[in-house]
Amino acid sequence: QVQLVESGGGLVQPGGSLRLSCAASGSSFSIYGISWYRQAPEKQRELVALITHGSLTNYVDSVKGRFTISRDNAKNTVFLQMNSLKPEDTAVYYCAAWKGDKSVFISWGQGTQVTVSS
Repeated sequence: QVQLVESGGGLVQPGGSLRLSCAASGSSFSIYGISWYRQAPEKQRELVALITHGSLTNYVDSVKGRFTISRDNAKNTVFLQMNSLKPEDTAVYYCAAWKGDKSVFISWGQGTQVTVSS
């Protein structure tokens, strides 16, 4: 089993940057794919980006060119670099682990709040 803890959220002005981290404990981190989701108040949870165990990546259209997902298996951590942030990026961001089927999640983190506001 793998346990996930997100960090790096905060308050940032429009146009600013944040880097979120998803740190994993437990065994065999490198075999898991990791997805970042976000949920804004009164909105459905939305997939933001994912990275496979082989480091293939995918992004929702609204963040392409602004967000970058990466992983460091030696540190058991996945990162989400967020640049050119917009107010509509405001949400709680969660990471989730999966193996094989990206719709079947083994573990979720507790979430980290990102607020983009002037």
